[in-house]
Amino acid sequence: MNFKKNISKKILFFFIFTFLLTIIFIFNFNEIYAALGDPKLVGKINSAFETIKDWLLKIATPAAAVAVGTGVFMKKFSFGDEDRIRTGKKLIKGSLFSYAFLLAIDLILSAIETLVG
Repeated sequence: MNFKKNISKKILFFFIFTFLLTIIFIFNFNEIYAALGDPKLVGKINSAFETIKDWLLKIATPAAAVAVGTGVFMKKFSFGDEDRIRTGKKLIKGSLFSYAFLLAIDLILSAIETLVG
């Protein structure tokens, strides 16, 4: 009987100790993470996403300009065709909206990054 009490006390102590150690680790995770530094894989993934984002922004500007130019030319050289005028207007509006949306997303992500980091 005494043996079972002793084992149950050891198991209870082990679970309480593990629970407290886990709580301490969770609350001090930021300090531990800062002391260990940025893992190489996370750094490579972050730099890859930054590179992709930069390339998308560099490609989006000329793409929007070409789309707006195409819409203007389509509207200008429609010669009264209502379908081409409507298509040109839609192309201009859609490309400007898409470019503005892309720039807004970039601004929002930059704001979140400054708040978090």
